[in-house]
Amino acid sequence: MDQPRRHRAPARGAGRSRSSAVKVIRSLAALAAVAALVGTGSGWRVYHGVTSGLTQSEALAGEPTSNGGTQNVLIMGLDSRLDEKGKPLPSDVYDALHAGDDSVGGYNANVLILLHIPGDGSKASAISIPRDDYVELSGCTASPCKGKIKQAYGQALARSRDALAAKGVSDPRQLEQLSREAGRKAEIATVRQFLGGVPIDHFLEVTLVAFFQIAQVVAPIEVCVNEDTSDSYSGARFHKGKQEIDASQAVAFVRQRRDPDTNLMFTDLDRDRRQQAFLVSLSRKLNESGTLTSMSRLQGILDVAEQNIAVDANPDLASLMTTARHLSGGNIAYYTLPIDHFGTTDAGEDVNIVDADAIHGIVGRLLGSGPADAGVPTSTTPGSTGTVAGADGVVLNVVNSSGQVGLAGQLESNFAARGFTRGAASNGPIQKSSSVQYGPGSAQPARQLASMLGGLSASARPNLPAGTVQVTVGTDFALPPSLSNEPGHSRSDLAHSTPTSPQSAVPVVPATATGNNAPAPTDLTSLGGDDVPCVK
Repeated sequence: MDQPRRHRAPARGAGRSRSSAVKVIRSLAALAAVAALVGTGSGWRVYHGVTSGLTQSEALAGEPTSNGGTQNVLIMGLDSRLDEKGKPLPSDVYDALHAGDDSVGGYNANVLILLHIPGDGSKASAISIPRDDYVELSGCTASPCKGKIKQAYGQALARSRDALAAKGVSDPRQLEQLSREAGRKAEIATVRQFLGGVPIDHFLEVTLVAFFQIAQVVAPIEVCVNEDTSDSYSGARFHKGKQEIDASQAVAFVRQRRDPDTNLMFTDLDRDRRQQAFLVSLSRKLNESGTLTSMSRLQGILDVAEQNIAVDANPDLASLMTTARHLSGGNIAYYTLPIDHFGTTDAGEDVNIVDADAIHGIVGRLLGSGPADAGVPTSTTPGSTGTVAGADGVVLNVVNSSGQVGLAGQLESNFAARGFTRGAASNGPIQKSSSVQYGPGSAQPARQLASMLGGLSASARPNLPAGTVQVTVGTDFALPPSLSNEPGHSRSDLAHSTPTSPQSAVPVVPATATGNNAPAPTDLTSLGGDDVPCVK
């Protein structure tokens, strides 16, 4: 295997203005890379503009890619207490991390988030994968080879290091970099397989110290918790409600998974939701605090990026810049995948037992590529039963804010078969009310559609494009019996495409819910990106 490339900046001219311009561009690009790392829309726009300093990896070489401008980005957070070169950190950093020194931790991918940016500009999704999910690991020689999904990286790295050493490779830097390449490839392949074959177009790898140093640059950051809580292991100590935290507290916030109050019943899935809440807050801070215009902060993030972040080697900058502009302003939904139950392996390890088929179905529907869209025509023949008058040429967009997974795709398919032109099916933050809104020239079909949806009100929305109808379905929505069968399809056809039966229904629970409604490990949870969320 070739050693990972480190791209160097081109030779600079002697002019001071050119030198300054290059510094500005490099700093902006580094900020973008780090912002992308944490799943914030503001940063992904120019993420791959970084041309200097960052470790760039060939781990995605030969991997399948997405179609239609869609981009899937795997964010991997390592629990290593070393930098990207395998070197120990300064002692004061270890003290601030409150997570042990270089003898603690390893190369587990403790944070795994798939950032999905649709090519059609609709709402993006960030899907967190619990680190202890018990899955098939890629790269093993044993069969079957199962373990916690986070372990794929470290196990492959160890196997590669041993094999390279046996071949006579002795340079510590080369051993570190080549072994990490094996770890990246194994982790990416394991995640792709677990999610049902989802292509991974780009990846970002960050160490614990990188997270800490990023937080140092942008702190203080506002977060919110539902109850007073503390944890001696992570150093967490937070009071109920909103509060501003510094970099050390930020590390504790995203790492906490214990509390002396056993009634809080913390799990690793709660930590996933903490991470998502922090990303929302960080995105807001980057957009609102002036970080984008502060050269000192930009240079600080550049330094972090060069030391502690690895990225893929083949960015598609033009495509990413076109699609990622839609991520700002909270236009992203965060999900945490459910587990079936907690279990223990024969070796005594605590793991999350998961239903792989259920995960494939959930991810397929969240990304708009699952069975909800399979085998359903996008148009209907003239005169079909239930055709909506005036719908021909009218684009229908459906926003699913109900918590019923797959409902937007189901309604798109149903009304495409009744004359509408299929638009975008997307997921929005959970809300109660449902509505139908229409742009100029779309009043008649919008009102008929609203009536067919159980008597919803239809109202004009001037900023919608002409010939467009938008349906938003909330928790108050129930699919009318008259729509349970699509024109030209039997109920047996629909059984494979809609979550209307207990076997296929996957309820979505707000990640911010409390009390008896608080999310359980078996729930698929959702978190909006438009405000500072309060979480456990």
